[in-house]
Amino acid sequence: MLANQTNDRPRVFLKPRKALPFFSRHPWVFQGAIERIEGTPAPGDEVALLSHEGQFIAWGLFNPASNIRVRLYSWDNAVPLTDEFWQGRIADATGLRRVLYPNQVPTFACRQIYSEADGLSGLTVDRYGDWLLVQLTSFALAQRKEILLKALRESLQPKGIWLRTEKGIRAAEGLELADGLLWGEAPPRPLMIEEHGVRYGVDVAEGQKTGFFLDQRDNRRRTAEFVCGKRVLDLCCYTGGFGLNCLVNGGAAEVVAVDASESALAQARSNAELNGVADRLTTIKGDAFKTLETFQSRGEVFDTVILDPPKLARNRQGIDAALRGYYSLNRFALGLIKPGGFFVTCSCSGHISHEMFVDMLGQAALHADRRLQLLEVRGPSPDHPSSVHCLETDYLKCYLGRVL
Repeated sequence: MLANQTNDRPRVFLKPRKALPFFSRHPWVFQGAIERIEGTPAPGDEVALLSHEGQFIAWGLFNPASNIRVRLYSWDNAVPLTDEFWQGRIADATGLRRVLYPNQVPTFACRQIYSEADGLSGLTVDRYGDWLLVQLTSFALAQRKEILLKALRESLQPKGIWLRTEKGIRAAEGLELADGLLWGEAPPRPLMIEEHGVRYGVDVAEGQKTGFFLDQRDNRRRTAEFVCGKRVLDLCCYTGGFGLNCLVNGGAAEVVAVDASESALAQARSNAELNGVADRLTTIKGDAFKTLETFQSRGEVFDTVILDPPKLARNRQGIDAALRGYYSLNRFALGLIKPGGFFVTCSCSGHISHEMFVDMLGQAALHADRRLQLLEVRGPSPDHPSSVHCLETDYLKCYLGRVL
């Protein structure tokens, strides 16, 4: 018998033998799993998800324009998706960051809410000092923007909240959003932050993602421990996150930073000046593949190579092409490292598993005629947790190796 709480809301029934992932708390219900809908939910409406037999599974939000027809949030029949529910989830997520980082000085930056990993599928919030950068990738949560912003203001007391939109989200969710100020004061450009003693200027309005790659915080610091007095190549350097850690914290003799974006390189140079290490940073504007080929043809060698390319696989259909791209980049990069040198190679493509990545690395090392020792397998900093119920949140791979 259906629980009373579901009687006054639309109900989404699953096909036979499709319920197990959702009983296991995976938050995405695709159209192919749905048998029928009782009631007429409008886009963004709350719905009850039920098994084929009519057993309650979870409360979710409906969007007929999205491949994810229902995003699930509460698996307790007695806890529907009220304003208090969203306030509680935001308070829990931001409270975790206060435990992880108890000394959040005015120049501190970290992720405050990480979508599915914090039980808030479709909402990402990064904090840069006194400003919040919000990404909404769910039509239904965008409808609830005001209650979410109110909860964020109460929990974090920012000076301003700025919206950043993700490429392709209009088509994916039917969302009509544009970057801009949601509340309070507009952020300065650049906005100054500090990480592990390194100062960065961040363009939160125009930079990639929300302006900086916060997930690599601890990997940047760890990499710096291997580069004292060494020559370092930082590929796909963006605004100098890895390279500046190598210079400031690691005492690298030289960092050669390569990126395809001149604006990113300009910020990297400005950041180097800010930290007093501009004389040891060389920037090169260029495609990573072509730059690696050029270095190889010139016989360039480095003590350490850092390879942190952008996402190469945006969906499952792109996995094979992405692996070919990773293979080429890693094979060339391995060939430039002195024997006994170190290699830091990353993938932020969630569709590329650890097994795929390690297999690719083995092939790249073999064809580069290098022996690669893996010293550490790392992921994102803890402000980017993963959910055991949604393995897609375990996206970042950072492998630290030694090349022989």
